Amino acid sequence: MPALLTCAVALVPVGYLVVLAAGSNAGEMVEVLLRPRTRRLLGTTLALAAVVSAASLVLGVGSAWLVERYAFPGRRVFAVLAALPLAVPSYVAAYTWLAAVPAVSGFGGAALVLTLCCSPYVYLAVAAALRGLDPAWEEVARSSGCRPWTAFRRVVLPQLRPAMAAGGLLVATYVLADFGSVSILRVDTVTRSIATALDNSFSRLVPTTLSLLLVAVTALVVLGEVRSRGRARHARVGGGAARRPSRQQLAGPGRVLVPLALGGVALAALGVPMASLAWWLTVGRSGEWDLPRLGAAALTSVGYAAGAAVLTLALALPVGLLAARHPGRPARWVEGLSWLSHAVPAIVVALALVALAVRHAPALYLGPPLLVLAYALLFLPLAVGAVRASAVQCPPALEEVARSLGRGPRQVLRWVTVPLAAPGIAAGGLLVFLTGMKELTATLVLHPTGSETLAMRLWSTTGVGQFAAAAPYAAAIVLLAAVPGWYVSRSAGRSRGRGG
Repeated sequence: MPALLTCAVALVPVGYLVVLAAGSNAGEMVEVLLRPRTRRLLGTTLALAAVVSAASLVLGVGSAWLVERYAFPGRRVFAVLAALPLAVPSYVAAYTWLAAVPAVSGFGGAALVLTLCCSPYVYLAVAAALRGLDPAWEEVARSSGCRPWTAFRRVVLPQLRPAMAAGGLLVATYVLADFGSVSILRVDTVTRSIATALDNSFSRLVPTTLSLLLVAVTALVVLGEVRSRGRARHARVGGGAARRPSRQQLAGPGRVLVPLALGGVALAALGVPMASLAWWLTVGRSGEWDLPRLGAAALTSVGYAAGAAVLTLALALPVGLLAARHPGRPARWVEGLSWLSHAVPAIVVALALVALAVRHAPALYLGPPLLVLAYALLFLPLAVGAVRASAVQCPPALEEVARSLGRGPRQVLRWVTVPLAAPGIAAGGLLVFLTGMKELTATLVLHPTGSETLAMRLWSTTGVGQFAAAAPYAAAIVLLAAVPGWYVSRSAGRSRGRGG
């Protein structure tokens, strides 16, 4: 029942689109779908999602494997740097790259920027999964004569499939719904066309049709991800060794090449935005900074992001556990439906909640609960994927033992399942918090009167060219996002015990 309730909440934006479509002319909607421009938009969007997803999987899995399984100079620093690009809004990254390298504009530039911004989704999910794997399997493979790459491909990679699928799906749906970076880099996608149509026309025919097309594409992507999981079991019988796997010391060229490679990725993902930010902080005069306004915006952002993390995890937990423990068709449908709102453009989600609040709950209109609910709808898949990927590795036998000892379902959930899936739950909460800190579109529509977030201030100041005034707000977003990232990575590492 809780999973069905989550599914119903997640379908609110889709229901809003269906209502709008019911009031439109079906022939005109078909005409919009058959336009050559619609086909071009769809082709560009799908190509961008495919390229970014593939590149993010390679970058995220490779970074997680190197950081979690090898010892080299600066490893702990790179473990943090690999996740920090999530704190940089994609539209800020796109602008800074365009300012530094004007030739980056276009499809290739958008693929580069989105890959750098989205690969941490894969990195965090895979790193959490690697921490939870029993190191004995890898040690047995290596003692049998397997090279590190062979052991990774045959033993580790199959166990990482749930985390990789969850991370890849997050990247794909993020790209499908992205607006800021593709607009700055001048790439025509379905989402950009929806926003343009909403701004330039009173008619809702084109944005409604294109939004439903985007939902349909996302449904196919989710279906493909579910089918890719197969019927393999990824949980082990016991809890495994209560220790970290021994990290291999890199020697020879690898000791230099690995830090250089990870450093190059960090430089591209963080160096360009941070260099631009540092420049504007330097040329701006600190006396002109509105510190009280900055502090108020920071507190507001943290409050909304924290509330969204709590609500989203509460909604995601039953769906993720259902998908992990009962991987049948009903569970797949419930999980798949929870992903659909992630592909609906944020402005459409906001308008759906406005319509719902005005008609049925006027007291919630322009109140914090409605904005937090919007965040939960937009970021629900971030938590669902992380919870499922972690819970699928938890041994069901331990839950069965707890039930045989007289524990009820809630006690088993509290004392057995949740502690075992804690790394994935923490990663899901972190992803929601980080994304909530920089969310802009829905916040502009739903924020309570008189309140401002850091992302709103950043957007308003950069929109009028006040880059020096915008720099403190961008710096605050990065710093506030870095603190929970560091804490979660440290606490997840301690949960595996000392060693390595």
